[in-house]
Amino acid sequence: MTADRPGTSLERLQADVAAGRIDTVVVAMTDMQGRLQGKRIAAPFFLEEVARHGTEACNYLLAVDVEMAPAAGYAIASWEGGYGDFAIRPDLQTLRPLPWQPGTALVLGDVGWLDGSVVAPSPRQVLRRQLARLTERGWTAMAGTELEFLVFRDSYEDAWHRGYCDLTPANLYNVDYSVLGTGRLEPLLRRIRLEMAGAGLAVESVKGECNRGQHEIAFRYDEALRTSDNHVVYKTGAKEIAAQEGFALTFMAKFDQREGNSCHIHLSLRDREGRPVFCDDAGAWSPVFEHFLAGQLACLPELTLLLAPNINSYKRFVAGSFAPTAIAWGRDNRTCALRVVGTGRSLRFEHRVPGGDVNPYLALAALVAAGLHGLERELPLEPEFRGNAYASARERVPATLRDSVHLFQQSGVARSAVGDDVVDHYVNMGRVELAAFDAAVTDWERTRGFERL
Repeated sequence: MTADRPGTSLERLQADVAAGRIDTVVVAMTDMQGRLQGKRIAAPFFLEEVARHGTEACNYLLAVDVEMAPAAGYAIASWEGGYGDFAIRPDLQTLRPLPWQPGTALVLGDVGWLDGSVVAPSPRQVLRRQLARLTERGWTAMAGTELEFLVFRDSYEDAWHRGYCDLTPANLYNVDYSVLGTGRLEPLLRRIRLEMAGAGLAVESVKGECNRGQHEIAFRYDEALRTSDNHVVYKTGAKEIAAQEGFALTFMAKFDQREGNSCHIHLSLRDREGRPVFCDDAGAWSPVFEHFLAGQLACLPELTLLLAPNINSYKRFVAGSFAPTAIAWGRDNRTCALRVVGTGRSLRFEHRVPGGDVNPYLALAALVAAGLHGLERELPLEPEFRGNAYASARERVPATLRDSVHLFQQSGVARSAVGDDVVDHYVNMGRVELAAFDAAVTDWERTRGFERL
């Protein structure tokens, strides 16, 4: 089974199963934390039943914390409700081989109730709802996500037993753009690149980054839903390949006090004929682009929860770290939260707030909702910021998860765009995370207080 891009035909899968090349199909959904959850299905049974009807899964998958512990406060799933099933219905356009898992294909699914209705808080559904609003205007969102990660010369099991302390970075110094630095890790990086290409992702490049053992593999932009699908396949696949090679890698936003892992998101719009919406034929910025960008600035504080969903996400926002602190836009200015790049057909904005822990479906939904808010209200675009935004007096990106949860809960933009049920769902997710952190005793506290307090 081969795939130049996702969308391998069901007929090809049938041929590969008959020939013995594929024996397993992974059917997966994306959970709130941006992880793939699902089942490994025997390929003949997938073809006979699951491809048409889907497969059931416990509805607690959208009501648990990072540790998979069921959490109270969710309307869609609870002990009182019995934690019943919902369905994962395959989107056959996402069917692809998984070269790093022999004899295996993967298909992503949409989450629905057994009566056929959608599960509104499902991340893929949240994005679909916003993309439908663009479709009404005849537009398609084109997006690219740039994920950074840290690589360690330790297995995941070793890292666990060490409490994720005293790990050995794959590079021992800053290898930003260093060919020597990426060369030291090329066997792993090459395998990830080639096998992601085999799974239908269009690889562009790989480069070293600033933190020790930090790297970035870039993939070509695509329609927003497909980009999100590829993003979650890549994160899971990269971890699996690293584990097979005896390495561990992490996408967490901030592993240590050095530079964090970002996930810059690039976004532009195309019309039904494939022409750019953000500029005219002469390359001049359109009013749509200016309003859309103004909407990003206006809505950023109240939608940050969808861009920075974890306690750890906010540790990235440090002045002088290439992670943003100021809500401003600039042309090719990496000190701003929003960086405008490209000209003509390539004109787009780069959102620099999300980290490597972001759920891409929720983040892109937030960007579309913010842009449409600016467009519907014809918000004027403020002058570009020039200089060092870190040192400016501009409004700041929310500094804590607690701040973001409060702002999201109060957001009229969010409630109008994604619905009260979705807002309440993700507010509860934030509160569950905060309660877990507030109850934890950290190594920092022990080191400072064990003897000296």
